[in-house]
Amino acid sequence: MLIFIKQIDGLAQRITEPLIPLLLLFTRLWVAWVFFKSGMVKYSSWDSTLYLFEYEYQVPLLPWQLAAYMGTAAELILPVFLALGLFTRPMALVLFVFNIIAVVSYPLLWEKGFFDHQLWGMMMLVNVFWGAGLISVDRLISNEPKQSLLE
Repeated sequence: MLIFIKQIDGLAQRITEPLIPLLLLFTRLWVAWVFFKSGMVKYSSWDSTLYLFEYEYQVPLLPWQLAAYMGTAAELILPVFLALGLFTRPMALVLFVFNIIAVVSYPLLWEKGFFDHQLWGMMMLVNVFWGAGLISVDRLISNEPKQSLLE
């Protein structure tokens, strides 16, 4: 029975391992799109953004004006780095912390959007722990030997 389990596990590994670069790319692009889109909404309706940061969001330790500018900038800049796979681990980590602050700062997320933020947080942690993968600028500028996507 143990041999059979090892054979099945080995087969599953041979099938899934070549797909890891695509999984890492997928998680980066998904999270980048979500946060960049949110940043664009904040930027395009700046008066509403300022209102929300002053009266709705409860960002700890920062004045609401600074939080509005920093939050919008984070949502517009960090996703670009993440999508490109440039400085992936630190960018994903900063965006992970930003995600936590967003949840803490806006109590309505606990009711309506908490699952989404958990999913995005897990996707960011995948890139924090495993990096950007083969399909990334990080890989292009690294000193590691180049590999094909199927290795």
